Amino acid sequence: MPVASGDEVLRYAQDDRKAPMLRLPYHNRYAYSAITERKDYSWPDGKRLAVYLGLNIEHFAFGAGDGHLLTVAGTPPDPRTFAWRDYGNRVGVWRCLELFDELNLPAAHLINTTVFDYAPQIVAALKARGDEFIGHGRTNAERHGQMWEADEKRFLEEVRDAIEKASGKRPRGWMAPWMSSSHHTPDLLKETGFDFLMDWPADDQPLWLKTRSGPMMSVPYPIEINDSPQILVRHHTPEQFRDFIIGQFEELLRQSAKQPLVCGIALHTMIVGQPYRLRMLREALQHIVKHPQKDKVWFTRPSAIYDHCPRPSRRTRRDRDRGSDTRSGARS
Repeated sequence: MPVASGDEVLRYAQDDRKAPMLRLPYHNRYAYSAITERKDYSWPDGKRLAVYLGLNIEHFAFGAGDGHLLTVAGTPPDPRTFAWRDYGNRVGVWRCLELFDELNLPAAHLINTTVFDYAPQIVAALKARGDEFIGHGRTNAERHGQMWEADEKRFLEEVRDAIEKASGKRPRGWMAPWMSSSHHTPDLLKETGFDFLMDWPADDQPLWLKTRSGPMMSVPYPIEINDSPQILVRHHTPEQFRDFIIGQFEELLRQSAKQPLVCGIALHTMIVGQPYRLRMLREALQHIVKHPQKDKVWFTRPSAIYDHCPRPSRRTRRDRDRGSDTRSGARS
């Protein structure tokens, strides 16, 4: 059995009433909560389903580091792959923004800070739309999950300060490149001034995580309704991805009659920004905005979801031992 030592705290999933047969390492961030047992509440104006667009805007190193692959990697420096990724900044992002404008949809942008110097026109366009900047590291050519704690703190502060300087506002949300995380990331995010993270796809409702400085919200971010794994990894077609978005929306809308839910749609500029994929994304989003029950849908951004949810109140002893409350509107 692993033994906790130093700053790392390993917790074990266990039944409080009897000794468990098997003790598993546990993250100690949240307690278990069945979605069918939670109290009902609503989004603003009685809406039932919160829908947001999360557009990833990323910049990569030439011939080095990590990056999305459309096909097999070429021999470094592999200009073909770099150029395909860079299409997202030169063309794809602009086509996506045109589509969002056409449908009058707000968006949140998970943006690398190296984009600010490389393509400042993108920053200006996002600010003009009044969209939200989500912390997304410096570049998707790197992952920060293996950094030592002090280095990771400096990294998060650097990203925070760069976004505030470029956008004029302190970033409130975080979603790491490749969803990379260390044991300390939620603690450090809380301590560096972030309000919520989007790296824990464990629920269809906001989830409060325990940190050493107090609770921090996890806003649902999809790993399934996400063009990168669906198209690049699983090789689904644009038509299939369109159907996935529509199917997710329809089923969540149906389920939201019982409780408020979040429907995130994760996109990447170099993927859905390609014309034949953009056409299918347009069809999916048109289906949503023209839906006969659109009066039940809240088109929003992650920070508005955070602002609407009440802060956690007093928790039970088990919650204190195991983690924070699972649903933002819950009382314990």
